[in-house]
Amino acid sequence: MSGAVLVLGATSDMAREIARAFAAKGHPIRLAARVPERLADDKADLETRFGVPVTLHAFDALDTAAHAGFVAGLPELPEIAVCAVGLMGDQAETAADPEAAARVMRTNFEGPASILERLADAMEARGSGTIVGISSVAGLRGRASNYVYGAAKAGFTAYLSGLRNRLAKRGVHVVTVLPGFVRTRMTEGLDLPDRLTAEPSEVGAAVLRGVEKGRNIIYVRPVWQVVMTIIRALPEPIFKKTSL
Repeated sequence: MSGAVLVLGATSDMAREIARAFAAKGHPIRLAARVPERLADDKADLETRFGVPVTLHAFDALDTAAHAGFVAGLPELPEIAVCAVGLMGDQAETAADPEAAARVMRTNFEGPASILERLADAMEARGSGTIVGISSVAGLRGRASNYVYGAAKAGFTAYLSGLRNRLAKRGVHVVTVLPGFVRTRMTEGLDLPDRLTAEPSEVGAAVLRGVEKGRNIIYVRPVWQVVMTIIRALPEPIFKKTSL
């Protein structure tokens, strides 16, 4: 049987599909969320469908003081840890409400960075492991439509890059996932372009494939790499005139 996979923020649509993708390959699964009882059906489904052991764990990304204890309390140090914690928020609300902005920034950057640092230390001491962070193309250039969320994801992307550099010679690999638009509960009601919008199952398959191939950065739909290359290359005077 393959090594255990820890999925943080396991109640999200993307996280569920990531768990299924790894379970289908025979990995034991550790599902972690603030209310793990909500994952009982997922646990039963994974165990029945794929015949792998699944455990549930209480985890709060914002309770950073508890992160070291959380890692120490796992059944074993996972071989693969996937952080799918995230909160998009509403730009108008986060621009007007400092607490809402702080919640978005802490959920997308501070909390994920804190728990991954604890896992990184443990994996480094062991000399092996893979860390996967679900970031966003929104962090590649600040845009008026979502700059608070984008700023948090930019910080997380930079963190993952630095962590990858730090651990490159320590036997621990770090993967950054940039999904682009995904049809999830978080994006429900948004008018999303079909060509740029992935299904959660595509994210699960892309993460599994990227980990198996040792990728550093994963664009779930390759078209996003082209799109963001163009957006990032726009000179600032031109970029200021866009509505993105």
